[in-house]
Amino acid sequence: MGLEPNESLHDDVIVAVIKEVVPNMPLEKSEIVRDVIVRTCKELKRDSGMIIRYDDNAAVVIDQEGNPKGTRIFGAIPRELRQFNFTKIVSLAPEEALPGMKEQKWIHEGLITESLPNGMFRVRLDNEDLILGYVSGKIRRSFIRILPGDRVKIEISRYDSTRGRIIYRLRNKDWKD
Repeated sequence: MGLEPNESLHDDVIVAVIKEVVPNMPLEKSEIVRDVIVRTCKELKRDSGMIIRYDDNAAVVIDQEGNPKGTRIFGAIPRELRQFNFTKIVSLAPEEALPGMKEQKWIHEGLITESLPNGMFRVRLDNEDLILGYVSGKIRRSFIRILPGDRVKIEISRYDSTRGRIIYRLRNKDWKD
């Protein structure tokens, strides 16, 4: 592929030497290990034309069968690892890198009908659905007071349409009545 001797790409299995070790770990300093590269600062271009670039380089230490020696993996990994039979690494990772694909949410406007404890509210949406809404962290940090009768924008997950996060309190001039 025309790589320099010190250059590797995603999904490459490399041989490395441990330079630093966290105490109480099964690995030792200066130990020679096999790793699979899971993140690089160099961009990865997918067949669809999408480009993925990470902030740091990362590798996972593996045994002879290709299974990870550790029990936790931190940070996102590319989904291409699944194609190279590193399914155990993919299952341990908290998330796969899908740039631009966040959880889809619906944003509705509604009226606060009832105030409940702990920053929770009953919200009647414009489509007459009654849902449970909780105050987002930004509104809470800004000490924005929400009272029954206020109109709000609420973000609802597509997975649970009975609950939502209140993201904005509309002022009187913002109302569409």
